[in-house]
Amino acid sequence: MPQPTRLSVADHQTSANDVADPDAAIDYFRGLQDRIVARLSAFEPNARFHSDTWTRAEGGGGDTRVLADGDVFERAGVNFSRVLGNELPASASARRPELAGRSFIASGVSLVIHPRNPYVPTSHANVRLFVAEKEGEEPVWWFGGGFDLTPYYPFEEDAVAWHQAARDACLPFGEDLYPRFKNWCDDYFYLPHRDETRGVGGLFFDDFNELNFADSLAFVQSIGDGFMDAYEPIVKRRHPHDWGERERAFQLYRRGRYVEFNLLYDRGTLFGLQSKGRTESILMSMPPLAAWQYGYDPEPGSPEADLTERFLKPRDWLAPA
Repeated sequence: MPQPTRLSVADHQTSANDVADPDAAIDYFRGLQDRIVARLSAFEPNARFHSDTWTRAEGGGGDTRVLADGDVFERAGVNFSRVLGNELPASASARRPELAGRSFIASGVSLVIHPRNPYVPTSHANVRLFVAEKEGEEPVWWFGGGFDLTPYYPFEEDAVAWHQAARDACLPFGEDLYPRFKNWCDDYFYLPHRDETRGVGGLFFDDFNELNFADSLAFVQSIGDGFMDAYEPIVKRRHPHDWGERERAFQLYRRGRYVEFNLLYDRGTLFGLQSKGRTESILMSMPPLAAWQYGYDPEPGSPEADLTERFLKPRDWLAPA
């Protein structure tokens, strides 16, 4: 498969003439969707992604690709969008109220993968660009994104490898980025009503424009390209693991937490709904099946208890043993 051309910090010199190039980012996002779909499809000889292109009345549209009922992935959705709007929604301007009311372009790739085997973790990633515009003023742009891992029956080896990949993706752009965005991920993917993180974290960042545009895009490319390099080996290691009704019931119970976060706290979901986006594409992140049990408490010392006791608390996964 041809590899994408990617800028690096060394390839670009910061200058006063640095110009935002949204088309370059949008082209990258389109290609990233293709590459991720191709790599996920390699796991599924008996299932295919369905492509669903869509438009929205206010401007723009997207391509939602969904695989359902695969042998490895019970559902996998990889969404590309490029939407235009007359007024930046509150969810996008909450941290930057001075931009409220501007028109906008928003583009990116978002994906969620819900495996069938409970020993394979669910995973989420997204990379995105916002450009807020106002007549008579310079456009304001920023990137956001990251990736995170939500295991049901976790393995320390996987969590360490995941965070090593996250650090490697950040390192060429500054030693401070991984620890900052790792901590932001722990804080963001947190369910306050449950007092637990959604998973073992990874990276999360928003409002990112501290580098010039070309270098910021190169950083986002490193995150986007690094996602499958981090996730694919975990799927290969864990998919052959045997599982039964007990593991399936626990997986569905823990998927309920995923639904709670996405509907109550996720800014991407809120932005999509507030910007009158396509509901089916916004909610593709939901698992096909989930469950809630009243008063469930895992047996002490069980693998199910190990998840909440050791893995759903912020932790430095790369600290020396």
